[in-house]
Amino acid sequence: MWRRAFCILSQRPFSSQPEIPTLYSFLQPSIFSLKRTQPPSSTTPTKPQDQTPLTLTQEHKSNLEFTLQTSINTNNTDEAWKSFKTLSNYSAFPSKSLTNSLITHLSSLNDTHNIKRAFASVVFLLEKKQELLQPETVHVLLKSMRDANTAAPAFALVKSMFKNRFFIPFSLWGDVLVEICRKNGNFSGFLQVFNENCRIASDEKLNFLRPSLAACNAALECCCRELESITDAEKVVETMSVLGVRPDECSFGLLAYLYALKGLNENIAELEGLIHGFGFTDKGVFLSSLVSGFVKCGNLGSVSATILRGLRETGGQGLCLGEGTYSELVTGFLQNGSIKDLATLIGETQTLESPSVIVERSVGYGVINACVSLGLLVKAHMIFDEMNAQGASLGLGVYVPILKAYCKEQKTAEAAQLVTDISSLGFQLDVATYDALIEASMSCQDFQSAFSIFRDMREARIPDLQGSYLTIMTGLTESHRPELMAAFLDEIVEDPRIEIGTHDWNSIIHAFCKAGRLEDARRTFRRMTFLQFEPNDQTYLSLINGYVTAEKYFNVLMLWNEVKRKISTEGEKKFKLDNSLVDAFLYALVKGGFFDAVMQVVEKSQEMKIFVDKWRYKQAFMEKHKKLRVSKLRRRNRSKMDALIAFKNWAGLSA
Repeated sequence: MWRRAFCILSQRPFSSQPEIPTLYSFLQPSIFSLKRTQPPSSTTPTKPQDQTPLTLTQEHKSNLEFTLQTSINTNNTDEAWKSFKTLSNYSAFPSKSLTNSLITHLSSLNDTHNIKRAFASVVFLLEKKQELLQPETVHVLLKSMRDANTAAPAFALVKSMFKNRFFIPFSLWGDVLVEICRKNGNFSGFLQVFNENCRIASDEKLNFLRPSLAACNAALECCCRELESITDAEKVVETMSVLGVRPDECSFGLLAYLYALKGLNENIAELEGLIHGFGFTDKGVFLSSLVSGFVKCGNLGSVSATILRGLRETGGQGLCLGEGTYSELVTGFLQNGSIKDLATLIGETQTLESPSVIVERSVGYGVINACVSLGLLVKAHMIFDEMNAQGASLGLGVYVPILKAYCKEQKTAEAAQLVTDISSLGFQLDVATYDALIEASMSCQDFQSAFSIFRDMREARIPDLQGSYLTIMTGLTESHRPELMAAFLDEIVEDPRIEIGTHDWNSIIHAFCKAGRLEDARRTFRRMTFLQFEPNDQTYLSLINGYVTAEKYFNVLMLWNEVKRKISTEGEKKFKLDNSLVDAFLYALVKGGFFDAVMQVVEKSQEMKIFVDKWRYKQAFMEKHKKLRVSKLRRRNRSKMDALIAFKNWAGLSA
């Protein structure tokens, strides 16, 4: 069927006129002579500069080969090259393995100078002694040329292979040439080599020269996209049929582009029949290519018709045209058509698209996303306005690219308003979009927009809120905004979708204490306990440190009384003192002069076998109560006197 689809054209002979530099032009100045050495004159004999004899003895040859092998092994490339040249100048070629080792070594160095050496060596051997060359060695050299982006010598090498009838499997050289051409954005040189290779494969029945599908498509791409030649394209198709290379969706897509460009509707219809005949069900590449071709020739009516027909065929499940195709479409409409035509096209597609269509597959998304990618955000807004003027309904796919653009440009206030509008229309964004918008808002410290988007997220009944919640809390912590953290936490604390723990409240309390806002910290602590979140050692440490900084030691005493009740009622299993908390309480209570409480802490620490460094509390006592006398306390408060005496005895201050 594939063979019958196109008329058979006669084989065109391989042109000897190169489209690339001649074989050795890139080697100037020459580093490897390819000319035959003239025999020395009998009257004026000359000597080589290195005093090499005119004929090599077996011993000299063996020495040179040994030097060559040793130099390769030790990466002494210049010495290896010198030995090889000496041997080759007298047609005393090294062994096959040694010859290929040298070329492979030169190719592996990835510098132009040694690639030139490897190239010159291969071409020389092709003409002089090609039986020494291994096909894999040619493959290695071509890959090095690909990596060095040297297209001209790569083509020259392949042409030299053909000229000298050195045929190796296509897989060892053809696909590398395709990569080189794609890297340089031009396949014209490859098409010439491709045609010659296929002629040889067909005429001489050399199956190993059969090109790969990728190579055939590269040749088709040259004919369809670069040359825009139907004759050349159909010749490649016929060659594929003769050599038994089965086409794929890409093959048909390239032809579809060319036929659309030329306005050959009958050929397009025939091509669609072939696609079905080959069993291809995904027509995404085919439709994208048709759209590109129609855009290129300015046939915008056919562009719209193709897209609408494609939607009908998919049952409204959207199209996969690709970003490149949409960019071509938008550019074509803006150059040859108008904003109104684009808006009309989107409106018509939305009437055909299913409500369950994937957002990224909707035509509206593709068009607006292309506008954004091309830096035409203003044009995207103009399309919005035109669609509203036409009374067309705006699908979610139209909004999402705008949101992404706002996110990228950190226009977070506009993004928050657009999210609200989207929610009011009954559309629901995905979690990733919400997360990205909230992260963008927090990164530029637009906290109100982040809160607004999170509210919309909650109202949209998104099940996974934890990621965005953590983003907001982390951002507020880093920005030192505990008052916003407290208000935010208070707002969402009862939402079962969000996992809130004691550590969240601790973050707020710590931030308030660090800022010296102790009343706010105390209020947060009370709110925390009211909502039945259990304070832990970190909660109390933050409060103690805050009170000590402000010298509010009585508040520390109140905290100790609460912790003491907690331990007595709940037991040590639920709340357990640790070294840090004991240290913080002791230091603060000593500073405050609450020695009765100090001894209570000491007693608890002894019960729980917590080590206490007394020196720190001696210092605290001497700094704050150096002049305090027991005799003064005896007259005022007997219990305080007893507590002071007990502390001094414990701390070693009784002397």
